[in-house]
Amino acid sequence: MELMIYKKLKDFFSPEYLEVINESSLHAGHKSSPNNGNSHFYIKIKANRFTKITMLDSHKLIYSLLNDEMRDQIHALRIKIIK
Repeated sequence: MELMIYKKLKDFFSPEYLEVINESSLHAGHKSSPNNGNSHFYIKIKANRFTKITMLDSHKLIYSLLNDEMRDQIHALRIKIIK
């Protein structure tokens, strides 16, 4: 899942910097966590596309791009937009 997220973001945004970190182990045993090892991710990204839009719109764009995965695979995203 981590590599798929990375590829989708890289292909769409052509970022200057991109890091996708699987944080699922930090949420193991939580009641609402699917506990599948691929549910919680931290995205750090710097891309020109984000310089002209708000932080909220940046997050919306990422969520939109990962919409299918958010529906049935990803439980949570933590996003850091680097300006």
